[in-house]
Amino acid sequence: MVDEPQNLVLEMLRAIRADLADLKRDNLDFKARHTTTESTLGSIYGSIGHLQVQIASQTGRLDRMEQQLDRINRRLDLVEA
Repeated sequence: MVDEPQNLVLEMLRAIRADLADLKRDNLDFKARHTTTESTLGSIYGSIGHLQVQIASQTGRLDRMEQQLDRINRRLDLVEA
């Protein structure tokens, strides 16, 4: 009768250890996915920032071209002053 409680406790401890091992493995998988997601988001945010800079640059160029066209039109008397 003395062996039964010890075996029961050992069985429970083994089950707990197996559950902990599963949790550790799941946690490592989650961390790996989370890290990948963070780096992907960082890359996306970097790309968006780069696009915003490019759009601002193009807008500035278009503004300068519009000013040049206005001056040309005035000099050629194509528009009313």
